[in-house]
Amino acid sequence: MAPISLNTLSREAEDITAAYTAAGGDASVLHNHDLASLVISGNKVLSANGTEGIVLEKKETEHGVDIKLTIKKGYKIPLPVHLCFGLVPKDGLQEIKMDFVAEEDSAVELIAHCTFPNAEKVIHKMDAEMLIGKNAALKYTETHFHGPYGGIQVLPKAHIKIEEGGSYYTNFSLISGRVGYLEFDYSVDAEKDSICEMVTKVYGKADDKIKILERISLNGENARSVIKSRLAITDNAESMFRGITEGHAPRARGHVDCMEVIQGNAKAEAVPIVRVDNPLAKVTHEAAIGCVDKKEVETLMARGLEEDDAIDIIVKGMLA
Repeated sequence: MAPISLNTLSREAEDITAAYTAAGGDASVLHNHDLASLVISGNKVLSANGTEGIVLEKKETEHGVDIKLTIKKGYKIPLPVHLCFGLVPKDGLQEIKMDFVAEEDSAVELIAHCTFPNAEKVIHKMDAEMLIGKNAALKYTETHFHGPYGGIQVLPKAHIKIEEGGSYYTNFSLISGRVGYLEFDYSVDAEKDSICEMVTKVYGKADDKIKILERISLNGENARSVIKSRLAITDNAESMFRGITEGHAPRARGHVDCMEVIQGNAKAEAVPIVRVDNPLAKVTHEAAIGCVDKKEVETLMARGLEEDDAIDIIVKGMLA
């Protein structure tokens, strides 16, 4: 697929590139034609570049973009695929629908940056279907940057199916800027000998609201999974975590691990749920909610930091 030059789209491209950089992305990768990439601003595709072994299809809609991304059978993509989703204006709606397929024996890493630097009244919806084929591997890292205003709703929803011998690793991070309202809903069906690891890291402030729902169904023999959630909330923020793992097959192994740190008037709730209906399966869980360690705060304050700055450093260290 021939790349579309960002330069031809001038101002909007410059704005989304600057926002991408603010979110922690390296803008140079979006201009490198040796790398697969996709840049979407609102409902416009600003840049799309495919490489060998990758089929990238996209369709602009009224409020967003429909994407179909396929990694062809047997292809091990050597370099990450870079995705940028964003909305630079202070208000608007972005709806992304993604159909992702990693065909048998393929492997790929996706790195996504979602950036909304000026959001005061923005809704971002992501609805994804992912299929990890037999013995295929997907690593998906998603980093959000929301700016200081908190006027954004982020509503990601995904269903992932991992076929026999496949592996899926995802890391969702929202620690820069205000969260606003986050409702995260991911579900996974894992088949024989598959591996799934889901990591979520969110830092809520002011009156941010965080809802995390992650579900893994271990349907196949020897399927393995970990749900790992790290949430930090302060001021009047609220968080609710639900991590569900079900063991349905012999020698299936799963673990749910949630840690939440609260400060100020924040409210946190964590509910790990484990269900097993096969006597040879095993699923475990642990959950903890507490404040930042006082001695760590005092140590940093002794080195000249204000209390709020010391707490912020400790929390971001936990979320790193």
